[in-house]
Amino acid sequence: QVQLVESGGGLVQPGGSLRLSCAASGSIFSINAMGWFRQAPGKQRELVARITSGGTTNYADSVKDRFTISRDNAKNTAYLQMNSLKPEDTAVYYCNVEGLSRSGSYYSSWDTWGQGTQVTVSS
Repeated sequence: QVQLVESGGGLVQPGGSLRLSCAASGSIFSINAMGWFRQAPGKQRELVARITSGGTTNYADSVKDRFTISRDNAKNTAYLQMNSLKPEDTAVYYCNVEGLSRSGSYYSSWDTWGQGTQVTVSS
């Protein structure tokens, strides 16, 4: 079992900043990728940013040059630094982690979601 704990959401004024954290724990052999998705009311969940174990990142066009994803492999933790926030960034942000567990010589892949954290950008 793998658990994710997210933190850092809240209410911020337009132009402000927030930093989200996502810590993974449990039966983890390795983590392949960590990412952040978001879902606004009435919209589909969308990818915001993703980082692989090798450090390769990709971002949604709407957040490029404003958001930065990073990870601390030793802590199995991902971060999303969000700057120059806009009202349209308001959503529930979900952490997603893909990895492997090992039991003896048997490896199993998993894909786990966090519980979500609310980000509201409003004056």
